[in-house]
Parts: sequence; structure tokens; C-alpha cells
Amino acid sequence: MHDILSGGATEDDGALPENKMRKKGNELAEEELRYNGTPLCDMAERGAHLTTAATDDRPSIFEVLAQDTLMGAVRPALQHAVKVLAESNPSRYGFLWRWFDEIYLTLDLLLQHHFLSRTSASFSENFYSLKRVVTSGPGRPVHLGLPRKPRWRSLLLLALLPYLRTKLEKILARQRDEDDFSIQLPRSACRRMYRAFLAAYPFVSTAWEGWVFCQQLLYIFGRTSRHSPLLWLAGVQLMHLNVQDIRSMDLKPRPPSSTSTQSVGQKFQGMLSTALGGVALSLSTSLSLGVFFLQFLEWWYSSENQSTIKSLTSLPTPPPPLHLDQEQSAMASNNICPLCHKVRVNDTALATSGYVYCYRCVYIYVKAHQQCPMTGYPTELQHLIKIYSPEG
Repeated sequence: MHDILSGGATEDDGALPENKMRKKGNELAEEELRYNGTPLCDMAERGAHLTTAATDDRPSIFEVLAQDTLMGAVRPALQHAVKVLAESNPSRYGFLWRWFDEIYLTLDLLLQHHFLSRTSASFSENFYSLKRVVTSGPGRPVHLGLPRKPRWRSLLLLALLPYLRTKLEKILARQRDEDDFSIQLPRSACRRMYRAFLAAYPFVSTAWEGWVFCQQLLYIFGRTSRHSPLLWLAGVQLMHLNVQDIRSMDLKPRPPSSTSTQSVGQKFQGMLSTALGGVALSLSTSLSLGVFFLQFLEWWYSSENQSTIKSLTSLPTPPPPLHLDQEQSAMASNNICPLCHKVRVNDTALATSGYVYCYRCVYIYVKAHQQCPMTGYPTELQHLIKIYSPEG
């Protein structure tokens, strides 16, 4: 009785002691923690791998392509604005159109250098919350910018390479015009090399575009960490900004400790850097506002939006309402059909105008003219509504 009340049992009774029961329970728990013979630690490793893949900092192909096309949309917009100014007042704004490429290159260099030094990204990359990370080397806070060599390589590839490509395309177009409308004279060796280079440029451009396309395909399938050969040449890759990066960019730069010990050259360099930073900041603010405006214009003039506007405005403008005289008012009140001028039979109303006619009269008219007899509104046979009066 004492053993029963204390919860104990003997081995002769066929029951297990308490310590053996606890040991057996632990063994069963360990067996339950296995899945198809796989320990929990292995399952945790596989789960961690899936979590890492799901929360990868690598941007999607849509984000990188969007930031690539952003600056490509800004340049034509600015060029069109400069063209309008030059045509309106050539004496004052003509130089802007003549030196547009060089002016744009200068502003682009200032803007990109500012963002590469302050956010470790270009203007368009920072607009989409991306950053450039050096593939080889220790990590670096975002607000300190890229290291010197990757920063200058990125700056040249972001600003100088598009400028050279634009110049080559203009020279190529001018050369084609000269070949079509000029007399061919004997050419020197330098001239032949120049023309050979211009002739080879389209093939080089096609090969480059093919390389970019293959790189993007490899990026989509996860075979490479860069979507563009330019990133490979710069030695960087794009990543998403995290919370620490955003907080670090909010930190203000440390002011100089003492200006009395600085030389005149250092003071001038600091003033120049501050002035250029202010210009770059103003450009970035203006471009940020302009980008939203450009995206609105792109949506407004898109084919989908134009088709919607066209469908809404395709209906003809209705004529002003007719001033019915007393006789017509009497006809309407005396159940007279406006078409046959007789008493209506099988009253039928048009959903487009609300007028009531004989069913036979309005059916024949709408089928032949596809419009309301009184108002001219576009009408189909499905707009006929038969009216069943209480008297009939």
C-alpha cells in the first residue's frame, strides 16, 4: 500500500522503475526529433541555408535594370529642355546646346562622385536603395564611400564611358552622311585607319550588347553576382542597403579639428570640396524631383494609358439638347412614337437616351444606323429595353 501511494512500483509487478521510465521517455523523444533518419542539427543547417537564400541581399533583375535605365531617361529629358531653350533664345542659350555633352559630363562627374563618396553607390543605385560592395577586401561603412581605386574606376565607367560612346556615335553618324553626299578622294593611311575604326565600331557595339545580355541571363539564373560587365571592370557588386547602412548614412561628417594648422592649399581644397558637395547635393535633389516627374510623363504617354484615354474619348460629342415645341411635347405626352408619329405599340426605351419608341420602329432604325433617332448617341440592339405598362 505504501508503494502504491508513493507512486512507486516493483519490477515483479511488471512495471519499470522511475529512472528507467525517464530514460525510456528521453529515448522516445530523441527518436521523435529525427525526420527520416536526419538529426535535428542537420535539419537546422538546411533550414538556415534556405533562410539565407530567402533573405539574400542581392537585388532582383528588375531593380538593377530599373536603376540602369534611370540615368538613360534623364539625359534625353535634359537634352530636350536645352534644345527648347536654345531654339527660343539662341544668342543666350545656344552655347548650352553646342556644349551639352561636355556640360552634362561635368555635372554627371560631380553628381556621381558625390554619391560614390557619401553613399557607396551611384545616383540611380542610391535611388533604388542599393550600394556597391568591393568584392575583394574588408567591409567598409557605406557613409565612408568606396575605396579610392574602386571609386575612381566606378566614376570613369559611370560618367566618362557614356560620354565617349555618345561622341563615337555622333562621329559615326556624321561620317555616314559625308560618305553619302561627298566626293571620294584618295585617303591617307591615318584616314584609312580612322575609317576602319568607324567601320568596326558597330560590330564592337553589338558584341558588347551581347556580352551584357549574356551577363544578365547569368545573373537571372544565379550564376554570377554582377548583372553588368561594368561592375566586373569596377571590381564591385550591387547589394541592398540594410538598417545599419541607412543609420550610418544619417551620421553627419565630423568637422575638422583645427583650421589654424592647415595650409592655404588645404584650406582651398576644403572650400572647393564643400562647394562641389553643395552643387552635387543640389543636383541630386533636383534630379530626385525630376525623376518622379519623368516617371509620371512616361506613364502618361505610355501605350496603355493612351489606349485608355482613346477609349474614353472615342464617343462623339453629343449635340446640345433639342428645344421641343408644344406639338412635340404633346406628342411625347400622348404616347406618340417619334418615328412613325402614331400611338406606340410595344413600348421600347433606349438605355442610351431614355426616349421611348415602338419596338418595331426603333429596332429597324437602330439596326440600320446604330444610333438613337433623337439624340444621335451610339446605340446597339442590346440597349433596347421593352416596357411593360400596368394597363397592358
